[in-house]
Amino acid sequence: MIIENMRVFNIHGGGLHPVIVELTTKDGIVGYGEAAVAYGLGANAAAGMLSDLSPRVIGADATYPRHVWQEIYDNSFWTKGGGAIVFAALSAIDQALWDIKARSLGVPVYELFGAKFESSIEVYANGWSTNHDDVVGWANSAERPLNDGYRLLKCYPLATRQNGATLRHVQRRQLEDDAFRRAIERVKTLRKVVGPDIGLMFDLSGGLNNDQLIRFMNVCAELNAIWVEEPFDAFNLQGLRNFAGRWPIPIAAGERIYTRSGFRNLLDTGGVDIVMPDVGNCGGVFELVQIAAMAEAYNVRVSVHNCASSLCTAASVQVAAASAMSMPLETYPYYSEKNNYVQVLKNPPEKSIVNGRLEVPTTPGLGAEIDLDTIEPFRCFDFLRDVA
Repeated sequence: MIIENMRVFNIHGGGLHPVIVELTTKDGIVGYGEAAVAYGLGANAAAGMLSDLSPRVIGADATYPRHVWQEIYDNSFWTKGGGAIVFAALSAIDQALWDIKARSLGVPVYELFGAKFESSIEVYANGWSTNHDDVVGWANSAERPLNDGYRLLKCYPLATRQNGATLRHVQRRQLEDDAFRRAIERVKTLRKVVGPDIGLMFDLSGGLNNDQLIRFMNVCAELNAIWVEEPFDAFNLQGLRNFAGRWPIPIAAGERIYTRSGFRNLLDTGGVDIVMPDVGNCGGVFELVQIAAMAEAYNVRVSVHNCASSLCTAASVQVAAASAMSMPLETYPYYSEKNNYVQVLKNPPEKSIVNGRLEVPTTPGLGAEIDLDTIEPFRCFDFLRDVA
C-alpha cells in the first residue's frame, strides 16, 4: 500500500478544465481523485500544486489516508489558511487515497464510514439555462430537464451568457436597473413555466448589494424557493450574521469554503441553513464527512456542491451517501454536449440518472472507471518520469 507514483492529467475541453491525479501503490493498486477547479481559472495552478505536493505523497502508506492529509496540512505551510488551489490539490490526493484503501478491501468508500443512508439519491439539474439571456427563452429552457425527469432545478438568474465559457456573473455586486428587473422577471416566469410542484434553487454568487438583495429575496420567498445560494460574497461572513433569519427561505453557502475550520466559521454566523462543501476542494473525502457531521451538530443540512468532471460526481455520491443530513446532489446533465468535452470516465454517473435519481454504486472504491486512453494525452506530470 506504499505510494510509488503520482501522475497528473490537466484536461481541457468543452469549456472545462478538470485536473485528475492518479496514485499507484507498489502492489499495483490505483486510485484517482479530482481537483475541483474545472470551472473558472486555476487548472494549471492546481496541476502544478499536485506536482509540488508529490514528495509528501510518494512513499506514504495509503492504508492511512488521514496520516497523509495531516502530513501535508501541517508541513506544507500554505495549507494553513490556504485557499482554492492548495485545497483542491489536497482534496484530489485524499480522494485517490480513499479510493485505493476501499479498492484494497473490495468495498465502496462509504462503507469505510459505516453508512449508506440511501440506496439511491435524488439529484438536481444545473447548467440548463446557459444558452439564453432573455426572460422567456431562459425560463422555457427548464422544459428540457423537466422532460428528462428532473424535479429539482438550480439556476443563475443574475448571470449572462458568455461564449466559450459557462456564465458571466455580476460585477461589483450590483445590477443596472434593467438587468435587475430582468432577473426578477426571469424567476417569476420560470415559476409559471415549471408550475408549483417543481423545486427551484437560485444561485446569486454574491452578486447584489444589500438593497437589491432585500428586494430580490422577497421575490424568491414569494416563489417558495428551496434555497437561495450565496446571497453574499464568500468573504462576507458578517453579512450572513446581519441578515440571519430575515427571510422565510433557506440560505445555502460554502462552495468556496475550505476545511472543517472554515465551515465552523461559516456555521457560527447563524446565517446559513444549508452548507455546500465540495469534495474536490474542501479538503477531500474525510474532511467533507467531518464537515457534514459538524453541520448536523448545528442542525444545518448538507448539499454537496459538484461542478467538475464525472469523477467528482462519483466521489460526491460516496460522501453524500455517508452523510445523515444530505440534500439532493448537484449535477450538470448537459455538460457532455459541449464541443470538445472530455468524458474522463467509462461509467459516468450522469448517464445513469433516471427520473432525477441516481443509484448509489456497490462497486469498490469511488465506483469510477477511468478512461485512460482518453485522458492520457493530457498527462502533464509523472513522478517516476519527471522526478525520480
